[in-house]
Amino acid sequence: LNVNRDLIRLYIGGLSNSVTQKDLKDRFGKFGDVQDVELRTKRDEEGVPFKTFAYVNLNISDADLKKCLTVLNKSKWKGGTLQIETAKESFLHRVWIQILLLWK
Repeated sequence: LNVNRDLIRLYIGGLSNSVTQKDLKDRFGKFGDVQDVELRTKRDEEGVPFKTFAYVNLNISDADLKKCLTVLNKSKWKGGTLQIETAKESFLHRVWIQILLLWK
């Protein structure tokens, strides 16, 4: 069975600051092949964490992506409520694509 899988970058918000890269890899690995996890924590002036989020890159079929979003989005996990969406391209990435298109 040949299932078409694409590399998708997901934004994962609403994480508790105790979540680890391994936690995310294990959690999302049930739906696709996790390539990379970027875990980020924003802190206030005193260094207290107030927002933890992640980007997860995974090879996943459309059907498994739909299943992943249905099961995990808005679910409670490790003290947070997950907010999952496909990550928006960065401004620099869009500019780079435009430059490459102009050079063709």
